[in-house]
Amino acid sequence: MSKRSEEEIAILDPNNLEAGDDDTEVFEGSEVNDHETQARGGDDFMHTDDFRRHFVDFVMVDTLVTMRWLDKKWLKVVEKKLTEVGDGPYGGLIVHGGTDVSPDEAHSDARKEKTKQVTKVAFLLNVTKVGERACFKASILLTVDIPEGITFIGDRSFFCCHSLTTVSFPKSLALIDEWSFSDCFSLEKVNLLHTNVREVGYRAFGYCTSLREMKIPNSLQTFGKYVFSHCSELVPAGMDVTDNDAVVGYLRSIQ
Repeated sequence: MSKRSEEEIAILDPNNLEAGDDDTEVFEGSEVNDHETQARGGDDFMHTDDFRRHFVDFVMVDTLVTMRWLDKKWLKVVEKKLTEVGDGPYGGLIVHGGTDVSPDEAHSDARKEKTKQVTKVAFLLNVTKVGERACFKASILLTVDIPEGITFIGDRSFFCCHSLTTVSFPKSLALIDEWSFSDCFSLEKVNLLHTNVREVGYRAFGYCTSLREMKIPNSLQTFGKYVFSHCSELVPAGMDVTDNDAVVGYLRSIQ
């Protein structure tokens, strides 16, 4: 982060916020007294991609779960600013608020150009789902920490994330939709044992050719067709990976 950007964001210090109504604005429209320093750059700078990236990096370590200690005023500030960012990629970051990405947008040249730079995903507070195609073809994304409170992982949300090696799933998870992690060639382990997941959709882990370990809870009883298609490292040689009953029986037997 540049020196200038650090100075501009330096006022974002929860220890310096004075007591007041939770609806008080801290950024645009807020009144500044003699003891406070007004951010330089003005509204124009605050709505640039540079500011958005710097702001998100400033308030977040890995995901916005780290922000849950903040008081209500701060949470409103963070939500307001990051909602303005939207679900689009900025530099190496996707700030995700649960919005679905349409097939046309996901396949657009502009979105693909941005998504291929993504190395990190941050989830807004109080999000309950990972939207469809949220990280579609984020080919250099390595890890994802899906926060508690999310119950649904949408269609093709992490499709073709070829470098993805690690995904942390929340206990609240109930459904993994079709194609969600399909073609994640580098994904080696999936642990759902601690979750409440009940259903995994069609080809959800298809073509995860490096997948060699998967732990599934008793709550998981519904499997779509070809969930484990081409996951040959997951089962003993000779076992048909398209036979869900055989694969699930084997996985449960070795947990």
